[in-house]
Amino acid sequence: MSFSIKIYADRYLQIFVQLLIVTQFVIIKMQVNWFVAYLNCIELVGGKPAFAYMARNNHNDKSQVPNTRVGRLLRERELRRSGRTSDVTDGIRGLEISDIDSSSGSSSTEHNVESEESGSPERRPIKQRLLVVANRLPVSAVRKGEDSWSLDISAGGLVSALLGVTDFEARWIGWAGVNVPDEIGQKALTKALAEKRCIPVFLDEETVHQYYNGYCNNILWPLFHYLGLPQEDRLATTRSFQSQFAAYKKANQMFADVVIEHYEEGDIIWCHDYHLMFLPKCLKDYNSQMKVGWFLHTPFPSSEIHRTLPSRSELLRAVLCADLVGFHTYDYARHFVSACARILGLEGTPEGVEDQGRLTRVAAFPIGIDSERFTRALEVPNVQEHIRELKERFAGRVVMLGVDRLDMIKGIPQKILAFEKFLEDSPEWRDKVVLLQIAVPTRTEVAEYQKLTSQVHEIVGRVNGRFGTLTAVPIHHLDRSLDFASLCALYAITDVALVTSLRDGMNLVSYEFVACQDSKKGVLILSEFAGAAQSLGAGAILINPWNITEVAAAIGQALDMPAEEREKRHHHNFVHVTTHTAQKWAEVFVSELNDTVIEAQQRIRIVPPQLLAGDAIRRYLESDNRLLILGFNAALTEPYDIPERRGRDQIKEMELKLHPELKQPLTMLCSDPKTTVLILSGSDRNVLDDNFWEHDLWLAAEHGMFLRSTKGDWMTTMPENLNMDWVDSVKQVFEYFTERTPRSHFEERHTSLVWNYKYSDVEFGKLQARDMLQHLWTGPISNSSVDIVQGSRSVEVRAVGVTKGAAIDRIIGEIVHSKDMSSPIDYVLCIGHFLERDEDVFTFFEPELPPDSMGGSRSKSTDSTSRHGSEKRPTPKLQTVGRSNSSRRSSGGSSSGSGRRSTQEETTWNVVDLKSENYFSCAVARTLTHARYLLNSSEDVVSFIKEIAAAGASPSNSSY
Repeated sequence: MSFSIKIYADRYLQIFVQLLIVTQFVIIKMQVNWFVAYLNCIELVGGKPAFAYMARNNHNDKSQVPNTRVGRLLRERELRRSGRTSDVTDGIRGLEISDIDSSSGSSSTEHNVESEESGSPERRPIKQRLLVVANRLPVSAVRKGEDSWSLDISAGGLVSALLGVTDFEARWIGWAGVNVPDEIGQKALTKALAEKRCIPVFLDEETVHQYYNGYCNNILWPLFHYLGLPQEDRLATTRSFQSQFAAYKKANQMFADVVIEHYEEGDIIWCHDYHLMFLPKCLKDYNSQMKVGWFLHTPFPSSEIHRTLPSRSELLRAVLCADLVGFHTYDYARHFVSACARILGLEGTPEGVEDQGRLTRVAAFPIGIDSERFTRALEVPNVQEHIRELKERFAGRVVMLGVDRLDMIKGIPQKILAFEKFLEDSPEWRDKVVLLQIAVPTRTEVAEYQKLTSQVHEIVGRVNGRFGTLTAVPIHHLDRSLDFASLCALYAITDVALVTSLRDGMNLVSYEFVACQDSKKGVLILSEFAGAAQSLGAGAILINPWNITEVAAAIGQALDMPAEEREKRHHHNFVHVTTHTAQKWAEVFVSELNDTVIEAQQRIRIVPPQLLAGDAIRRYLESDNRLLILGFNAALTEPYDIPERRGRDQIKEMELKLHPELKQPLTMLCSDPKTTVLILSGSDRNVLDDNFWEHDLWLAAEHGMFLRSTKGDWMTTMPENLNMDWVDSVKQVFEYFTERTPRSHFEERHTSLVWNYKYSDVEFGKLQARDMLQHLWTGPISNSSVDIVQGSRSVEVRAVGVTKGAAIDRIIGEIVHSKDMSSPIDYVLCIGHFLERDEDVFTFFEPELPPDSMGGSRSKSTDSTSRHGSEKRPTPKLQTVGRSNSSRRSSGGSSSGSGRRSTQEETTWNVVDLKSENYFSCAVARTLTHARYLLNSSEDVVSFIKEIAAAGASPSNSSY
């Protein structure tokens, strides 16, 4: 017993000593790491220890910044609430890709973190610059002389929003609203505007006429407000459309030139409204690293409306160049994503729109107002005097108010007609209520607006004539604007505000009314077609302005509403208006733009680089035995299936044809004795025969399950005992859904079935595909050995083991045997637009994979991020089984495809001796890929193949 105790004691003593040694080692390592970090910090912060800055700026410590976007934004929100807003944005700004630790979420301290001590400018925090680009500058410029100007600051919603943003150094870029043709005047105006932190864009009169009055106001504005394209003189509009659109693009480029001139690295560029939809593209074409956001202040129409615009695709693609696209409401954002999906054929996601791996984030950012400006104004003596006068003027009457631009979308005629209906139905209110309608004139030179003005005056006159008296009229109509003090006083004495917009981006009049009603607790009647209905709908009475009877009933409900209910409704809206201010709107948008750029940079790290043709061709020329594996569909085919034109000619698009410019280059490549060309496709054998019969190459159909040289017969490479019992039941399901889904079709192959819905309605096709998958999993294939492969617009069911990567080893074995190769393959180029399930062909030749007998399937997937680069790796010798004295049973292209080699004598030898730098795997138009490199389109594939063929045919070409 004592002996066993001694043994245990010795063991515990040994363990304790080992733990002590490990602990000391860890402590020493931590001290070394701390000292190295100390030296690095001194180097980063100008010779001063970085932790000295961190101690005074704990809230800027990036080690607390979460990895997720929502986490980072929540953290910033809490910091802003705690009053530490001046450095929050610097924290986001400083969080660059190189600083992010994927394992711990920590990052290095930003070099521009400054001391909180006030005093000299050198010690103040460096603010991030914000370049606000809008069609008009927030100033009114009047020329006083040859070189002098008078400037008045405008008080718009965007101006108010950015005046309250203190975390950024804002600069305005835009048109001053005046024509300045002479250089002296331009220099003088530029100098005067610089004092207001404004930078002018000088547009000539013709450009303004075509761009602003023409394309913006005559085309885009009506379309975005569901008024459609111009109805009068359609032929003239059609003829002038191209010139207006050209002027629109020219003006956007002029704005971009000014932005580029004043841009500094790290600036945020915030583009505003439909006038500048092309600006994000112009800026990104110049510098793809710019942080660009775009915000639309109007509604964005449904895809069915937007698709009527001749330049629909160009505008959508230009906006998608921005990093963040913002709208007032979720409905507008949803319409934009839907338009991109239906018109451009892109993939809509909950985050935004994805195009070849690049994600443009799309989100809703409801704008607010500077509510404190209105509440403070009510305390000004001048405003209080106005309030007293108005109360005396309308004593004994309930005041209803409408404040609108005199515009087609504001629903002023509908409002007055509804008020007339209310007076008809409620005679007891005729002497007790008055409607004050402020209609601010706009675009008075346009015939349609002149007609609207006459219509409104006619209705007002009729109502006042019917229900007015010698001493009072029910409607007071003013065709002019009011100054700020008068407007606030009018809001304050109003009992019911009536907003009847037929279509409105937001309508901030409702916000202004609520901000001035904290004492009176008035009722808001709000159109459901105004963006503000999404925010203030709970406290307002929502109406359909087209339903005159409903609006009249809402007026009666508001006038008869108990005081308790009025107070509850007002309290809800007042809290929203005072917390969701214009300043918060701007802060949130810019913050999310910064964070969106961070996420985009993280995403770019896992996207392979573009294929460098020069390097690939140089290695090609230096090699002795080359294997070129080329996909067919979307890689070598004619570019009929362009997403934005998809479905225009479905019959032609479904017929796969080799690109005509590739026939000669392929012939040149195939004639080179050092080069073997393999076409590896999921298409049927007949399709490949029709396209490649005249070339001396190898064809692998149905994902490599059938193989032949164009000089020989088809043979099968399918694994033995491949179970195909599931085909009939799955075929019935595919036939059923094809009948239910217009313009869908399915293809029956020997090893798979494919249902394609890329020509069907996008949303309906997705719903049908989801229903199909649910039915397949619970029914026909629930106990079958099959794989379901989902493409972007297709569903494929195939037998387990049917992949391009699984077949490639058997294919190479057949090729090596048939060609009697005497030297190993030392160069492989693999290009294709393959589905994710078939991308194992890209990883098959990766040198870092362990050696494997090519008699078995190699379909290992490796992380694409670990393979990028040109570093050399240990290269295994892939082995195959060379077959001699074998017999071949030809399938002769028959449907049975039963040709298979039988092995009698086997010898093992090395057929692939591939260095890492001699392997080029390249995905076409797929950024989420296991390939090493990218090509953007089939046109890029054509250009590269033509180039490599020309280089191979010209031995004197040494430029590579």
